[in-house]
Amino acid sequence: MPVEWGKTANVKWRVSLPEAGNSTPVVWGDTVYVTQAEKAAGKRLLLAFERGTGKVRWSAAVAYGDEPTHPTNPFGSASPVTDGDVVVAWFGSAGVHAFDAKTGKTRWTRDLGIQKHTWGYGSSPVLWRDFVYLNFGPGERSFVVALDRKTGKTVWQADVPKGAGAKFNQWSPEDMYGSWSTPVVHGGTLLVSLPRKLVAYELATGKVLWSSEGLSDLIYPSPVVAEGMIVAASGFGGSAMAVKTGGAGDVTASHRVWHWPKNKGFIGTGVVKDGYLYWVDIGGIAQCVKLSNGEAMWSARLPRAGEDNGVWGSPVLHGDHVYVMNKSGNTVVFKAQPGSFEAVGTNLLDEPSNSSVVVSGGEIFLRTHKALWCIRKPS
Repeated sequence: MPVEWGKTANVKWRVSLPEAGNSTPVVWGDTVYVTQAEKAAGKRLLLAFERGTGKVRWSAAVAYGDEPTHPTNPFGSASPVTDGDVVVAWFGSAGVHAFDAKTGKTRWTRDLGIQKHTWGYGSSPVLWRDFVYLNFGPGERSFVVALDRKTGKTVWQADVPKGAGAKFNQWSPEDMYGSWSTPVVHGGTLLVSLPRKLVAYELATGKVLWSSEGLSDLIYPSPVVAEGMIVAASGFGGSAMAVKTGGAGDVTASHRVWHWPKNKGFIGTGVVKDGYLYWVDIGGIAQCVKLSNGEAMWSARLPRAGEDNGVWGSPVLHGDHVYVMNKSGNTVVFKAQPGSFEAVGTNLLDEPSNSSVVVSGGEIFLRTHKALWCIRKPS
């Protein structure tokens, strides 16, 4: 896997995208799937690209007009999900849509109602066996829902109580409350980071099996599950915590292992290797944290790469290396080691991006606001 590339070095192909989007590509076999919007045309798109060439294999469109969001969060923010047979995409108020993975033909559509928040939406759907799970929200209507994979019908729905955070400058208390986190399936449970708590739902029924207090009002990262622990973090100066798996009811006192009351805030989700957690906050500060007790082993600012060194994407672990792309579309590769921070590559594309690095079969796929890139060492 390459640790160095540039606009021409180690580039297999680059294809232009119609406009900006924050979603991350999904790879299955010889196809790369990307959600996309064409705002002026009133379209939400799912694009399927040939992995080998970058050519568009098919395009599926959903018609929908304008809806509230923030300029930094264009439509097409949620990533798609596939099992090789069906591809599912959530387009906010435009609904959940399932397409045939090979042809792009619509299998089913499901209108879950209006999703309305000042900052838009971002949670991605999750596929597990016969279910599609979605953290719908944030806004006036927020809930976790399980849909039938074949029909899109609701299997269960767990409403998330409406709340409000602290007023901050021009933002109202309602703006400062909500979860954009993508759920995680683990050990017979659906783990969801919600405002102020981490919740484990029973996969088939939606019954709450356990929960732990300790999160803040704004939630972006997904839970990280590793070595019998779950790490959940908040955004915008909020808290972070680690909880032992299992338990029943409120496990805050019995299973919460460590708790950071305040940090700069995370949007991306961390990774774990050999008992150590590696994550990067929104300001571009990388940290190595001992999973067992929350001790910070080191903290380092990523090498300056481009105009905006902030990070919205999630770091990705491959072997002994962590890959993370900043808001300038430039990727820093550093070693996953607890002793000290050591960068091994700083790779410049200089195209704005809020997406995550995708690693698959010796290739790296990067989505910027301008293009989809495939990075690979020459044969």
